[in-house]
Amino acid sequence: MDKIVAYCGIVCTECPAFIATQKNDDAARKQVAEAWSKQYKMAIKPEDINCDGCTPEGKRHIGYCNICEVRKCGRDKAVVNCAYCDDYACTKLTKFFAMAPHAKASLEKIRKSR
Repeated sequence: MDKIVAYCGIVCTECPAFIATQKNDDAARKQVAEAWSKQYKMAIKPEDINCDGCTPEGKRHIGYCNICEVRKCGRDKAVVNCAYCDDYACTKLTKFFAMAPHAKASLEKIRKSR
């Protein structure tokens, strides 16, 4: 499978929710739901763990993706991901990087290779 990088820089194909969905693995969905419920201090059910990636090709998304400002902006601007945006790195993105520095590293690597 080709590497899929979300608008924000998260590598979808390395995400445990994406992997559980692609393998249709209910045990993995349960593990992800339990871990994320603790990590994000909110109730996440195993049936909520269905994701094909947040890019336009993805059909199923984790609930947050439907309200994510970064995703909405990337879709509106029709960029592959934020590394290709003329406004990189905007305020929305820098706020996200504070909790996901690995996403910033991913986008920086893409920007350097373009």
